Amino acid sequence: MGNTMPFVAGKFAGLLMSPSALLLASALAGLGLLATSRLRLGLALIVAPIAFLSVLAVLPLDSWVLAPLEDRFPPLLRVPAQVDGIVCLGGAVDPELTEARGMPALNDAAERMTAFVALALSHPEARLAFTGGFGRVFRGGLAETDVARMLFDRLGLAGRPIIYERNSRTTWENARALVALVHPEAGQVWILVTSAAHMPRAVGAFRAAGWPVLADPVGYKTAPVLRVELAPSLPERVVRLDGAWHEWLGLAIYRLLGRTRALLPEPSWKRR
Repeated sequence: MGNTMPFVAGKFAGLLMSPSALLLASALAGLGLLATSRLRLGLALIVAPIAFLSVLAVLPLDSWVLAPLEDRFPPLLRVPAQVDGIVCLGGAVDPELTEARGMPALNDAAERMTAFVALALSHPEARLAFTGGFGRVFRGGLAETDVARMLFDRLGLAGRPIIYERNSRTTWENARALVALVHPEAGQVWILVTSAAHMPRAVGAFRAAGWPVLADPVGYKTAPVLRVELAPSLPERVVRLDGAWHEWLGLAIYRLLGRTRALLPEPSWKRR
């Protein structure tokens, strides 16, 4: 779906601009400058990432950046009595590991899948849809939909009609492709399941595609009360900081491209 080159370029640009990549680039550049006459600049470029990581080890900077995204849409504690459909976004499975081991492999966004199954079982009248194709630069033999089908069958949805969309690679493509497959009608209640930090960009994309979904954020990484703490570990904090940066950057790009009507979409009740 769409052009391959912009997708690949976007993937690599996001990777190179991530906090972890910039910290590493600074340290490597500093090491290179130590062999030149610019010794002071080289030392500064080495010390800067070390100082930043030291602060990150003590202060929850990752949580402070991630929490506004996760808190934007409240948990769906009271599900409407009538649910017309449930949508689950991909991004929670590992097709390559699944193919290598012969069983569904999940990542740290696994709650998307389990929450979707729980909702589906509690609302047998609802239509079901999953969207996820080949979200990585190098495609393997399995799409995310192939893994999802295996997992959902094992978790009690075998025989339940599910709309599988397997060609999309981005959240924007998820929304557009599903609208074309599902044809949601005005007034219907469709629940969107995805990670809490990803929910603002996902809702923004679905609204821009003409589909006002009801958000069901899952997979939280931050607590309601942010405080100075020594856990989680530094590597985990770096990963979470990268993830938060990815979402904030994605929101900015989506806004510039018109793929969301707001930089930080808000719950529908705030817009009334």
